[in-house]
Amino acid sequence: MSDKIQTIDFRAPNAGNQFAESLHHTGFAILHNHPIDYNLINNVYKDWETFFSSEEKYSFTFNPKTQDGYFPYRSENAKGYSAKDLKEFYNFYEWGKYPNNIIGKTKRLYYELLAIGRILLTWINAKSPKMVLINSSVSLPEMIENSRMNLMRVIHYPPLKSDVTDGAIRAAAHGDINLITVLPAASQPGLQVQTKEDEWLDVECNAGWLVINTGDMLQECSDGYYPSTIHRVVNPKAKYAHLSRYSIPLFIHPRDEVILSKRYSAKKYLDERLKDIGLKK
Repeated sequence: MSDKIQTIDFRAPNAGNQFAESLHHTGFAILHNHPIDYNLINNVYKDWETFFSSEEKYSFTFNPKTQDGYFPYRSENAKGYSAKDLKEFYNFYEWGKYPNNIIGKTKRLYYELLAIGRILLTWINAKSPKMVLINSSVSLPEMIENSRMNLMRVIHYPPLKSDVTDGAIRAAAHGDINLITVLPAASQPGLQVQTKEDEWLDVECNAGWLVINTGDMLQECSDGYYPSTIHRVVNPKAKYAHLSRYSIPLFIHPRDEVILSKRYSAKKYLDERLKDIGLKK
């Protein structure tokens, strides 16, 4: 990219400045030396691999009204695309339904990612120019206090089938809806970001590190100062097509009533985007 995604030591004295700068210029940042144990992340991946391999998943099929639960293979398309993404996933909300036999470690990871997310929002709030967030009703950390909309999505991209002929990929080009996304490194590569020159670059991230990106809601309430950079997950090369890919992003959302800008409340924005991607009528 014309401005490089920064890899930041979470515990460094100038981490907040580096983080806000990277988000401003690229919409992305990578964090290492953070407090989340890699073994926890790895064990959560293993738990959900077992879940997605079982017939049990169908008994947790999603509720169209609340959007929690299991979404079968090829349920979702990116905005502007008709082909459905090559993935199945589980929307985990703190208040939602979930399989009891695997929820302990998943909940722990959820809370630890959310705690880091709060710190990151505090950094953004402190390091932004004064006029950037002026149209929002409250500060960024206050936006997520008691929010019921924070979403951990556990995604399984199955081995690639040879009969996919409609041009679909694992996740078509899109911007996230929320404020920021906190993403532990996936089990396999494939994440790419679109540069300002419309090129696609691989996101290089070591196991256990965190990828952070700006969502559309932060772009909206910062009047574009923090861009919601388009990204995608591409299909693997033929020799890796037999491997599954697992990913567990935490999408950090404001409460419904939070005013993002003169145009949108958080709820109005979310409802509009869910309709765009085919998850809500």
